[in-house]
Amino acid sequence: MEQKGSNTETKRSNKRKIAKYIYHHGEASKQEIASALGLSMPTVLQRMKELLEEGVVAEAGEYESTGGRKAKALSIAADRGYAVGMDITKNHISMVLLDAGGRLRKQKRMRCVFTGSDGYCRDLGRLLELFLKQCGIGADKVLGVGISIPGIVDEERNRMTRSHVLRLDSYDLTRLSAHIPWPVRFRNDASSAAYAEFRGTERDAVYLSLSDTVGGAIYMGGGIYRGSHYRSAEFGHMVLVPGGRPCYCGKNGCLDSYCSAKVLEKWAGEDLDAFFQGLRDENPVFQTAWREYLGYLAIAISNLRMAFDCDVVLGGYVGGYMDGWLGALEDELSQYRIFESDRQYVRTGRYKHEAAAIGAGIQFVEEFFDRLL
Repeated sequence: MEQKGSNTETKRSNKRKIAKYIYHHGEASKQEIASALGLSMPTVLQRMKELLEEGVVAEAGEYESTGGRKAKALSIAADRGYAVGMDITKNHISMVLLDAGGRLRKQKRMRCVFTGSDGYCRDLGRLLELFLKQCGIGADKVLGVGISIPGIVDEERNRMTRSHVLRLDSYDLTRLSAHIPWPVRFRNDASSAAYAEFRGTERDAVYLSLSDTVGGAIYMGGGIYRGSHYRSAEFGHMVLVPGGRPCYCGKNGCLDSYCSAKVLEKWAGEDLDAFFQGLRDENPVFQTAWREYLGYLAIAISNLRMAFDCDVVLGGYVGGYMDGWLGALEDELSQYRIFESDRQYVRTGRYKHEAAAIGAGIQFVEEFFDRLL
């Protein structure tokens, strides 16, 4: 609560708190904000007036009346600024546009084989410029560009320590941003996806990404746990079957060799959608492959639960299809359950596609609120 003689920084702090509250909740009324943040109504009214005048907040309609005057619903103004998220993979580039409220406005995925060469870096800048032009966004409205990339990323030094997928060692990531005229940040792809899923929450969770490679992230204490060498949550390279199938990392029996999307795609002409359509059509070959896949996945999930004692969220390409198959997965998990309370701790992510790109870009939206004066 602002008191007589409070300084300018206290007023700024309260304005940031109000803006962030609206951002995290999508929309809110002045009464709700005052109650949730423990601020007086005069304080909320004054700070809200400033946010409205600055174009940070806009009226988004009215709540249903409970007998008195209808409360105004307030949300973050969409056109206050935009962030771009990019996800670089071995064969594709995905781009998303996020408005100042963190809402997904546009997304695009294009085939572009990664080389890391100067020509590739120039193409990256050109494709971004074209994407923004298609979105109708001017250069002055861009808050920043977040780039997710598979591998071990040293965010402080902007270096890719290692990427098996892209076949990189000690790669200077600033080469990728050389033709991008806005602030750029780099993140590991699985960590980016996990941040998109868990931001604004306090509950610890593990994110298991099931894409062409298997990765993950640990969300702990309101942030991503990185590890001493930025190598945390390399779940894909936990040994699941000693002496088992060869993995691209050089070991044998890694989880990646049993639970990546490629394990399923190979049965349907490298088309994951076709595989799951085949499952729905009760293709017996696909059903056998799926039962085997779920068996290995259940072992991995059970081990993660034993290690971290928190929810496990399934993401990545396969995670995007899992909503209709959680019952079958629960059946597999039941044989490993030793605590009665361990029921329904597995769920799918809220973002079925482009979670990594969203998580990479959203940081610029959140930093925007930290800079409010």
